[in-house]
Amino acid sequence: MLQLYIGNKNYSSWSMRAWVLLRQAGIPFEEKTVRFDSFEPQSVFKRTMNALSPTGTVPLLIDGEVKIWDSLAIAEYVAEQFPEKQLWPQDKTARAAARSVTAEMHSGFTALRSACIMNIEADLADAGRIIWRDKPGVRKDLEHLIATWRRLLDLHGGPMLFGAFSIADAFFAPVCCRIKTYGLPVPAEIAAYVDRVRQLPGVQAWITGALAEHDFFTMDEPYRVQR
Repeated sequence: MLQLYIGNKNYSSWSMRAWVLLRQAGIPFEEKTVRFDSFEPQSVFKRTMNALSPTGTVPLLIDGEVKIWDSLAIAEYVAEQFPEKQLWPQDKTARAAARSVTAEMHSGFTALRSACIMNIEADLADAGRIIWRDKPGVRKDLEHLIATWRRLLDLHGGPMLFGAFSIADAFFAPVCCRIKTYGLPVPAEIAAYVDRVRQLPGVQAWITGALAEHDFFTMDEPYRVQR
């Protein structure tokens, strides 16, 4: 059986992408959680992951002797191993677009991701209003995200970006959670997509797990001093 190493569900957006993809696609896997303590070389997290992965990071997928230590590489590997799940769109043009927007989410939107740290449990709408007011890079990232989602939803008719659930939706799931946590302003049709993603069974299962953790790490809490 596949083994997927992840960090804390409340904080680890990278882990969320791979976990949600497997869970929503109905692909069996064994979850291996390595909780964050710090990212210093001698932390339990780093010592555990350095023994398993060249990067010492999560997510990490292990399939027998095969190890994949990047979320996008994990998605591509899973799509190859389970072609019947149709995790990419079947149409060539749509598939190219899905790969493009997924790769863009994987490496881009840095202002939004840096300012709005992943935190499923928290209500950070007050911080979100200040971020929106003071950080033009966040506004620019969200405007581009809205334009991308609107174009794809109009083109493919929803309910997900390419009609059916795909890798692209799994990769955008963490930013949907950020929009909710920080109360970022989005148009009604985009808010509806955010809600549909958050209601996916795989995403709901992740959110339930995040709410059950009851961990509080100051390194991941720039806006709060307590839970």
